[in-house]
Amino acid sequence: MVITAAAGVGLSGAAVTVSAQAETTPATAKIAWAKCPADQPYLDNAECGQLSVPLDYRHPSGKKISIAVSRLKHTDTTHYKGVLLANPGGPGGSGLYLAGGLANWFTGVGHAEVPAQYDIIGFDPRGVGLSQPALTCDPHYSDPIRPDYVPHSAKAEEAWKARSKAYAQACAKKFGWLLPHLRTTDAARDIDSIRAALGQSKISYYGFSYGTYLGATYGTLFPKRVNRMVLDGNVDVREVWYKAQLSQDKAFERNIKLFFGWIAKYDSHYHLGKTEAAVEKKYYSIRAAAFSKPIGGKLGGDELDDTFLNAGYSVGWYEPTADVFAAYVNNGDAGPLVSLYTDYIQSADDNGFAVYNAVQAADAKWPRSWSKWHADAAKLYKQGIHYNTWSNVWFNAPIAYWPFQGGPALKIKAKDMSTALLVQSTLDAATPYPGGVEMHKLLPSRLVAEIGGKTHANTLNGNACLDDKVAAYLSDGTLPKNKPGTGPDATCKALPDPVPSDAAAAARSIAPKVPARPLIGRP
Repeated sequence: MVITAAAGVGLSGAAVTVSAQAETTPATAKIAWAKCPADQPYLDNAECGQLSVPLDYRHPSGKKISIAVSRLKHTDTTHYKGVLLANPGGPGGSGLYLAGGLANWFTGVGHAEVPAQYDIIGFDPRGVGLSQPALTCDPHYSDPIRPDYVPHSAKAEEAWKARSKAYAQACAKKFGWLLPHLRTTDAARDIDSIRAALGQSKISYYGFSYGTYLGATYGTLFPKRVNRMVLDGNVDVREVWYKAQLSQDKAFERNIKLFFGWIAKYDSHYHLGKTEAAVEKKYYSIRAAAFSKPIGGKLGGDELDDTFLNAGYSVGWYEPTADVFAAYVNNGDAGPLVSLYTDYIQSADDNGFAVYNAVQAADAKWPRSWSKWHADAAKLYKQGIHYNTWSNVWFNAPIAYWPFQGGPALKIKAKDMSTALLVQSTLDAATPYPGGVEMHKLLPSRLVAEIGGKTHANTLNGNACLDDKVAAYLSDGTLPKNKPGTGPDATCKALPDPVPSDAAAAARSIAPKVPARPLIGRP
């Protein structure tokens, strides 16, 4: 990791602005491929390397940074389709593992033909993971136990504001020179540098969550360089980025209530309440108590919120979350709940949080008056949108104090791009359904709606109707028939919610059983 003192690039100046017209990608260095680091998942059979790219593409001969890249080569030479580059979301999510991860997921859903036909490329976007430098601002900022997300007094709110401001100042002090160059447009140009380094005239692309915005940005800047593109869990580009959190708050409130209702349905297993309201009351009671007496001495109410949030993202987290919660409430066994948080929820470092804030701050304009943040959150909370409203505020609040005002956001439009395949679940909380409809209007595309789907970015996760369509498109270009209007061109019914098993019930006090596929992250 390269750490350089803040210097030069205006800490109080404007962010780099861009137009939708992409300049020619500068000549790039080649990637020196070698064995992947042993601690990276899914990459046993892949190769990894670093690619040097310009910090500022307006000055291609200036300062350089590097992008960590992985590759799993094709095995079907007869039907070779070129490269398929993937991004898991975030912003701030490491995607290096996806060279092998994407191949693993396709094989797991019965479509090994797809990874056989492509060189699958994973990468850590600039500032992320093994790319150099990796952004970090305060490694202990999110350490438990944190103050209550919900500020029950002006003093409590001021304390959180001070924390957020200090975080932004730490980012500026450590990496002020890097922050203006972490726009999504910069990452899209890095993708084109990867394409050039691989000697490809075009790339195919698979983006989840925020990765859909990155893919659409690439298509806007480089429409003629896209072969095939799958975008799953589409960001609503009209809400980049401040408004997006407000839409998420409403959607996560709906989804957490659906989860509480699911627990109530199986009260004979969980014994946490026979109605959604009863389970919800139990949850908030335990949450309140955790601030004065942390669960297992390690989890306060905020950490409990963070743990349950996964059930709002994916029904695959229903059982493990309910199992460990029931073990604590009914048996006083805090171990499994603490393990679920520490092993699967708590971030090992600050990198993801730092990049999440940095990219969104640079991408678009945010309110600089705290009265706007407060008023919007207070209004939602008063309307009963309790679960994620204030936690989302504090997850984004450092941007209110960022060393420069970002934006304006890139206008997404790629009419000359080849036809993309868009997938959107109708009850997705992280990227609500209207995002897919809007992206469908802006890109040449076909839209597949997963009706009743509550899992965020749910392709390659076992719904054969979705997975077969993605595989057919990437393998031979097959797309759903175009339907007039802006609605979906095809639909798939969501799989039924899980049914808790006796085995799962018996294991509640032992260890959480987590989904095999990693959770696709914010947004």
